[in-house]
Parts: sequence; structure tokens; C-alpha cells
Amino acid sequence: MSWKRFAAGVGAGVAVTMIAKNTLDQKETILAPEKALKLVKKKAADIGKIEGSWVHMITERYEKDQLVYDVYRGGVTIEEEDGVFAYEFHVDAATGSILDFKKQE
Repeated sequence: MSWKRFAAGVGAGVAVTMIAKNTLDQKETILAPEKALKLVKKKAADIGKIEGSWVHMITERYEKDQLVYDVYRGGVTIEEEDGVFAYEFHVDAATGSILDFKKQE
């Protein structure tokens, strides 16, 4: 095997690796549902003691203010001074931003 062929093979391998890395870096990453729930629980702890929580493991489409998001939907139960209350939330799966956090009646 000549050194020219070897160098050409290494060069081609490096080029393919760089292209693949750039493609993967550009792909939008989605937050894990457990991470989304953890973010909500951290914010909700300011209201009171978290008694329970849940999150759907699959994203769903959600429209707010004429914008469409892929979100995780879930809920938390919080013990407050005047009782225990359930809240429902929607978290943007791409950014982790809490889009809605509503007390259930």
C-alpha cells in the first residue's frame, strides 16, 4: 500500500466525520421528559411542598398565541398553606420553557 492511498483514505475519513458531526449538531435536540419534569418541580417548589408529579413521555403538539410547539404535558400536586392542589403544565420540549402552569379546579 502506498502512502498516497493511505493519506487519501485518512483525509476522506476525516471529511466524512466532520460532515456527519455538523449535521448532528444542527439537528434540534429534544429535552428528556424527566428533565422537563425536574425543571417544573424546581419552579413549583416556590409555591409549596411537592406531593406528587407526572409527565407524559411522548411529546404532543400544543398551540398557544398562534404558535405551535412540541411539548410535554404533565402535572404536579402541591401542598400549600390552605390545602393540597393539583396543577397542570406544558413544557416546550426543545427549550424547557414552561408555557403553561394552571391550577386545576
